[in-house]
Amino acid sequence: MSTSGGNKAIIAALSANLGIAVTKFVAWFFSGSSSMLAEGVHSLADSGNQLLLLLGGRQAKKAADSEHPFGHGRERYVYAFVVSIILFSVGGVFSLYEGVEKLREPHPLDVPWLPVLVLAISLTLEGFSLRTAVREARPAKGSMSWPAFIRRAKAPELPVVLLEDAAALLGLAFAMVGVVLTWITGNGVFDAVGTLAIGLLLVAVAVVLGIETKSLLVGEGASAEDVAAMRAAVLDGPEAESIIHMKTLYLGPDELLLGVKVAMPGRTVLSDVASAINAIENRVRAAVPIARVIYVEPDVWVAPGQVDPSTDAIVIRAAD
Repeated sequence: MSTSGGNKAIIAALSANLGIAVTKFVAWFFSGSSSMLAEGVHSLADSGNQLLLLLGGRQAKKAADSEHPFGHGRERYVYAFVVSIILFSVGGVFSLYEGVEKLREPHPLDVPWLPVLVLAISLTLEGFSLRTAVREARPAKGSMSWPAFIRRAKAPELPVVLLEDAAALLGLAFAMVGVVLTWITGNGVFDAVGTLAIGLLLVAVAVVLGIETKSLLVGEGASAEDVAAMRAAVLDGPEAESIIHMKTLYLGPDELLLGVKVAMPGRTVLSDVASAINAIENRVRAAVPIARVIYVEPDVWVAPGQVDPSTDAIVIRAAD
């Protein structure tokens, strides 16, 4: 996924949420609806989320230095984790608190038509934001299902925005049901229940995003498809007889590290080893362009009990 696609989705979501947050707070002030207050906090939290994602993308572009020799690509994971845990949880916990308070002291709405109007407008704007995120995510999603894309995506911005917008639409639906039922019945309990539903939704989304971004922070390897492509590229030439072992790690959403130990003929001279390593690296980069940091370790592998051709000695233990 290119960062430009993610940024388009983030900016669309930020623009929608800032306008929506203001109108929700105005509707809450005049109507007294706790659902509108919870939704206002939700939109405000979402706006903070998008600002953090943009900041993370900016920080990730900093050049590598002595303290961070592999660059700052993982800054995007850190900021996505902050979004998923802190802001979503704060919004969720606040909504739960507000819902409980409203249950204790329910009251009818003062201007019931105003929050309904604001929610209808918000549903339209959030739908536009979600449509933008879906359009930007489709090239990276490919043939994967949406849940699989959210689980496997290495760039955190689009999955975060997709879940944010989906949660926002569902939260607006909860608020609309609560407000309309309170308007019809005059019973503020329905507004409180809508607020509690919004809080539970935000906490659930926080948990899902936290699990996914934690996995990226800990360190994920390449996908099975990329691993297969890199294996084929390493062996697609006369330089390596076999792969002894290979490990991969995402340094950031757009940068992959590959470390591979390859078996080469026992009497290969050093100059030929250097040329062989260059050839292997070129093929790997052509097959998987994001494999930018590559370490190839040449070795001689022979089964235990056989004669090592480089020393004419019997091998007690194979190369590891």
